[in-house]
Amino acid sequence: MQTFLPSARQTNWLLIVGFLAVGEALYVRYLAIEHAPVSLACQGGQSTWLCTTFHLTIAAYNNSVFGWVAVIAAALNLLRPSIVLMTVAIAAAGMGLVLHNAGLAGLAAGLLILSLARPAPAPE
Repeated sequence: MQTFLPSARQTNWLLIVGFLAVGEALYVRYLAIEHAPVSLACQGGQSTWLCTTFHLTIAAYNNSVFGWVAVIAAALNLLRPSIVLMTVAIAAAGMGLVLHNAGLAGLAAGLLILSLARPAPAPE
């Protein structure tokens, strides 16, 4: 029985998506949320793309969206491994870890590791 293991091309894709998700989360966290002048300007009503991202990120953080999306995608990937679910789970978990949804995002990362031990889906 062969386990689910992404190919080299799929692994490169997952690395790119993971680095981009974490990079975007770091950018929003340290250059918008925790940077006082930008944060105060956005809360004061400034309407730029960074302020829109700031408000969306705060709304997602308050509802633990990053963590829940990561856990749901990772659990589905554990049941039926696929590269699409793994991509969504890696992106959401990376953003969740940086943007303070670490409990759920960490659980999702553990489920992703366990999914690598699952049998590969049978070809149709």
